[in-house]
Amino acid sequence: MKLIKSILHPTTQIIAIAAGCACTADAETIAEWTFEDSYSYIQASSGPGTALTGVPAEVGSGTASGLHSSSSTKWTAPIGNGSSHSLSANNWSEGDYYEFETSTVGFDNITVSYDQTSSSTGPGSFSLQYSTDGQDFTPFQGYSVQENGGSHGSWNTTSSNPAYCYSFDLSPVAELNNAANVYFRLVNAAGTTPSGGNIGAGGADRIDNFTIGVAAVPEPHGLFILGGLGLLGMSMVRRWQRVG
Repeated sequence: MKLIKSILHPTTQIIAIAAGCACTADAETIAEWTFEDSYSYIQASSGPGTALTGVPAEVGSGTASGLHSSSSTKWTAPIGNGSSHSLSANNWSEGDYYEFETSTVGFDNITVSYDQTSSSTGPGSFSLQYSTDGQDFTPFQGYSVQENGGSHGSWNTTSSNPAYCYSFDLSPVAELNNAANVYFRLVNAAGTTPSGGNIGAGGADRIDNFTIGVAAVPEPHGLFILGGLGLLGMSMVRRWQRVG
Protein backbone atom coordinates (compact mmCIF):
# COMPACT_ATOMS: atom_id res chain seq x y z
CA MET A 1 0.00 0.00 0.00
CA LYS A 2 1.38 3.42 -0.96
CA LEU A 3 2.50 5.53 1.98
CA ILE A 4 2.67 9.24 1.26
CA LYS A 5 3.46 11.87 3.84
CA SER A 6 2.21 15.26 2.63
CA ILE A 7 0.89 18.67 3.51
CA LEU A 8 -1.39 19.99 0.78
CA HIS A 9 -3.32 23.14 0.12
CA PRO A 10 -7.02 22.08 0.29
CA THR A 11 -7.53 22.48 -3.47
CA THR A 12 -4.38 20.50 -4.25
CA GLN A 13 -5.43 17.78 -1.84
CA ILE A 14 -8.77 17.31 -3.63
CA ILE A 15 -7.05 17.05 -7.01
CA ALA A 16 -4.46 14.62 -5.66
CA ILE A 17 -7.11 12.29 -4.27
CA ALA A 18 -9.16 12.45 -7.45
CA ALA A 19 -6.15 11.64 -9.60
CA GLY A 20 -4.76 8.88 -7.35
CA CYS A 21 -1.47 10.78 -7.10
CA ALA A 22 1.98 9.23 -7.08
CA CYS A 23 4.82 10.32 -4.81
CA THR A 24 5.39 13.36 -6.96
CA ALA A 25 3.00 14.94 -9.43
CA ASP A 26 5.10 18.00 -10.17
CA ALA A 27 4.37 20.04 -13.26
CA GLU A 28 8.08 20.80 -13.57
CA THR A 29 11.28 19.68 -11.85
CA ILE A 30 13.61 22.45 -10.67
CA ALA A 31 16.40 20.24 -9.30
CA GLU A 32 16.80 16.53 -8.57
CA TRP A 33 19.43 14.33 -6.94
CA THR A 34 19.27 10.68 -8.00
CA PHE A 35 22.91 10.03 -6.98
CA GLU A 36 23.43 7.97 -10.14
CA ASP A 37 25.92 10.39 -11.69
CA SER A 38 27.22 11.84 -8.43
CA TYR A 39 27.90 8.55 -6.64
CA SER A 40 31.58 8.63 -7.60
CA TYR A 41 31.83 12.10 -6.06
CA ILE A 42 30.26 10.75 -2.85
CA GLN A 43 32.60 7.76 -2.78
CA ALA A 44 35.62 10.01 -3.25
CA SER A 45 34.40 12.17 -0.34
CA SER A 46 33.20 9.32 1.86
CA GLY A 47 35.29 10.26 4.87
CA PRO A 48 35.07 9.44 7.63
CA GLY A 49 34.30 13.01 8.58
CA THR A 50 31.65 15.31 9.98
CA ALA A 51 30.63 16.83 6.64
CA LEU A 52 29.87 15.98 3.03
CA THR A 53 29.63 18.97 0.69
CA GLY A 54 29.13 19.87 -2.95
CA VAL A 55 27.16 16.88 -4.28
CA PRO A 56 25.84 18.14 -7.65
CA ALA A 57 22.26 17.70 -8.82
CA GLU A 58 21.63 15.33 -11.73
CA VAL A 59 18.76 17.52 -12.98
CA GLY A 60 18.88 21.31 -12.83
CA SER A 61 21.44 23.04 -10.63
CA GLY A 62 22.22 22.95 -6.94
CA THR A 63 24.22 21.03 -4.38
CA ALA A 64 23.51 18.50 -1.65
CA SER A 65 25.45 18.23 1.59
CA GLY A 66 25.29 16.76 5.06
CA LEU A 67 26.58 17.55 8.51
CA HIS A 68 27.05 15.27 11.53
CA SER A 69 28.54 15.88 14.94
CA SER A 70 30.57 12.64 14.76
CA SER A 71 33.89 12.72 12.89
CA SER A 72 33.49 8.95 12.41
CA THR A 73 30.57 9.39 10.01
CA LYS A 74 30.90 7.59 6.68
CA TRP A 75 29.10 9.02 3.65
CA THR A 76 28.41 6.30 1.09
CA ALA A 77 26.33 5.58 -2.04
CA PRO A 78 24.60 2.19 -1.53
CA ILE A 79 21.63 0.71 -3.43
CA GLY A 80 18.77 3.17 -3.93
CA ASN A 81 15.02 2.74 -4.10
CA GLY A 82 14.81 1.12 -7.53
CA SER A 83 18.25 2.34 -8.60
CA SER A 84 21.93 1.55 -8.17
CA HIS A 85 22.80 4.39 -5.79
CA SER A 86 21.53 6.61 -2.99
CA LEU A 87 23.17 8.81 -0.35
CA SER A 88 23.71 7.20 3.06
CA ALA A 89 25.33 8.18 6.35
CA ASN A 90 25.85 6.47 9.73
CA ASN A 91 26.67 7.79 13.23
CA TRP A 92 23.49 9.86 13.59
CA SER A 93 22.93 12.21 16.51
CA GLU A 94 19.97 14.46 17.14
CA GLY A 95 20.34 17.58 14.98
CA ASP A 96 22.42 15.91 12.23
CA TYR A 97 21.03 16.51 8.73
CA TYR A 98 21.03 16.24 4.95
CA GLU A 99 20.74 19.55 3.08
CA PHE A 100 19.71 20.43 -0.50
CA GLU A 101 20.13 23.88 -2.08
CA THR A 102 18.95 25.37 -5.37
CA SER A 103 17.39 28.52 -6.90
CA THR A 104 13.66 28.93 -7.53
CA VAL A 105 13.95 32.13 -9.60
CA GLY A 106 11.07 32.07 -12.07
CA PHE A 107 9.13 29.43 -10.10
CA ASP A 108 6.51 29.35 -7.36
CA ASN A 109 4.28 26.74 -5.67
CA ILE A 110 7.29 24.73 -4.55
CA THR A 111 7.15 21.02 -3.72
CA VAL A 112 9.66 18.54 -2.31
CA SER A 113 9.63 14.75 -2.65
CA TYR A 114 12.13 11.99 -1.91
CA ASP A 115 12.67 8.39 -0.81
CA GLN A 116 14.13 7.71 2.65
CA THR A 117 14.78 4.70 4.87
CA SER A 118 16.87 3.71 7.89
CA SER A 119 18.53 0.55 9.11
CA SER A 120 17.21 -1.13 12.27
CA THR A 121 19.63 0.92 14.39
CA GLY A 122 19.37 4.13 12.34
CA PRO A 123 17.28 7.25 13.05
CA GLY A 124 13.49 6.98 12.96
CA SER A 125 12.26 10.58 13.31
CA PHE A 126 13.02 13.52 11.02
CA SER A 127 11.95 17.11 10.46
CA LEU A 128 11.72 18.77 7.04
CA GLN A 129 12.95 22.37 7.37
CA TYR A 130 13.44 25.23 4.90
CA SER A 131 15.44 28.46 4.64
CA THR A 132 16.28 31.20 2.15
CA ASP A 133 19.58 32.23 3.74
CA GLY A 134 21.08 28.89 4.76
CA GLN A 135 21.27 30.04 8.39
CA ASP A 136 17.78 30.36 9.86
CA PHE A 137 15.65 27.27 9.23
CA THR A 138 11.92 26.92 9.79
CA PRO A 139 10.44 23.50 10.59
CA PHE A 140 7.72 22.55 8.09
CA GLN A 141 6.76 18.98 9.01
CA GLY A 142 7.95 16.16 11.24
CA TYR A 143 7.67 12.58 10.01
CA SER A 144 8.67 8.99 10.78
CA VAL A 145 11.06 6.94 8.66
CA GLN A 146 10.39 3.28 7.83
CA GLU A 147 13.00 0.62 8.55
CA ASN A 148 14.49 -0.86 5.39
CA GLY A 149 13.16 -4.39 4.97
CA GLY A 150 10.58 -6.32 6.97
CA SER A 151 6.95 -6.03 5.89
CA HIS A 152 7.75 -3.09 3.60
CA GLY A 153 10.43 -4.91 1.62
CA SER A 154 14.03 -3.84 1.07
CA TRP A 155 15.41 -1.27 -1.34
CA ASN A 156 16.74 -2.87 -4.51
CA THR A 157 18.09 -1.83 -7.89
CA THR A 158 15.12 -2.89 -10.02
CA SER A 159 11.87 -1.69 -8.44
CA SER A 160 10.91 1.45 -6.52
CA ASN A 161 8.91 0.83 -3.33
CA PRO A 162 6.35 3.62 -2.67
CA ALA A 163 6.22 2.74 1.06
CA TYR A 164 9.41 4.80 1.44
CA CYS A 165 8.20 7.84 -0.50
CA TYR A 166 7.61 11.25 1.10
CA SER A 167 6.00 14.21 -0.65
CA PHE A 168 5.36 17.72 0.68
CA ASP A 169 3.56 20.65 -0.92
CA LEU A 170 5.15 23.91 0.27
CA SER A 171 2.97 26.14 -1.91
CA PRO A 172 1.72 28.07 1.16
CA VAL A 173 5.31 29.18 1.94
CA ALA A 174 5.52 32.34 -0.17
CA GLU A 175 9.16 33.10 0.70
CA LEU A 176 10.27 30.02 -1.26
CA ASN A 177 8.82 31.45 -4.48
CA ASN A 178 11.18 33.11 -6.99
CA ALA A 179 14.07 32.99 -4.50
CA ALA A 180 17.73 33.24 -5.43
CA ASN A 181 18.54 30.50 -2.93
CA VAL A 182 16.37 27.98 -1.12
CA TYR A 183 17.59 25.33 1.30
CA PHE A 184 15.86 22.20 2.55
CA ARG A 185 17.13 20.14 5.48
CA LEU A 186 16.11 16.68 6.65
CA VAL A 187 17.05 16.91 10.32
CA ASN A 188 17.28 13.96 12.70
CA ALA A 189 14.73 14.96 15.33
CA ALA A 190 15.28 12.32 18.03
CA GLY A 191 17.68 9.70 19.33
CA THR A 192 15.45 6.74 18.56
CA THR A 193 15.20 4.14 15.80
CA PRO A 194 12.09 3.33 13.71
CA SER A 195 11.15 0.72 16.34
CA GLY A 196 11.77 3.05 19.28
CA GLY A 197 15.19 1.79 20.41
CA ASN A 198 18.37 3.80 20.75
CA ILE A 199 20.28 4.78 17.59
CA GLY A 200 23.52 2.83 17.18
CA ALA A 201 26.82 4.24 15.91
CA GLY A 202 26.60 1.98 12.86
CA GLY A 203 22.93 2.83 12.28
CA ALA A 204 22.48 4.31 8.80
CA ASP A 205 19.89 6.36 6.93
CA ARG A 206 19.54 6.57 3.14
CA ILE A 207 18.05 9.28 0.92
CA ASP A 208 17.26 8.94 -2.79
CA ASN A 209 15.54 10.82 -5.62
CA PHE A 210 15.37 14.14 -3.78
CA THR A 211 13.30 16.38 -6.04
CA ILE A 212 12.48 20.09 -5.78
CA GLY A 213 9.66 20.93 -8.16
CA VAL A 214 6.56 22.95 -8.94
CA ALA A 215 3.11 21.80 -7.85
CA ALA A 216 0.99 20.60 -10.76
CA VAL A 217 -1.96 22.89 -11.51
CA PRO A 218 -5.18 20.99 -12.26
CA GLU A 219 -6.43 21.24 -15.83
CA PRO A 220 -9.63 23.27 -16.37
CA HIS A 221 -11.73 20.21 -17.20
CA GLY A 222 -10.63 18.61 -13.92
CA LEU A 223 -11.77 21.66 -11.99
CA PHE A 224 -15.03 21.61 -13.98
CA ILE A 225 -15.65 18.00 -13.01
CA LEU A 226 -14.95 18.69 -9.34
CA GLY A 227 -17.09 21.82 -9.44
CA GLY A 228 -19.90 19.88 -11.07
CA LEU A 229 -19.69 17.18 -8.40
CA GLY A 230 -19.90 19.86 -5.72
CA LEU A 231 -22.98 21.46 -7.31
CA LEU A 232 -24.59 18.04 -7.72
CA GLY A 233 -23.99 17.31 -4.04
CA MET A 234 -25.56 20.61 -3.00
CA SER A 235 -28.55 19.94 -5.25
CA MET A 236 -29.06 16.48 -3.72
CA VAL A 237 -28.89 17.90 -0.19
CA ARG A 238 -31.53 20.52 -1.02
CA ARG A 239 -33.73 17.85 -2.61
CA TRP A 240 -33.47 15.65 0.49
CA GLN A 241 -34.34 18.64 2.66
CA ARG A 242 -37.52 19.31 0.62
CA VAL A 243 -38.51 15.63 0.75
CA GLY A 244 -37.91 15.53 4.51
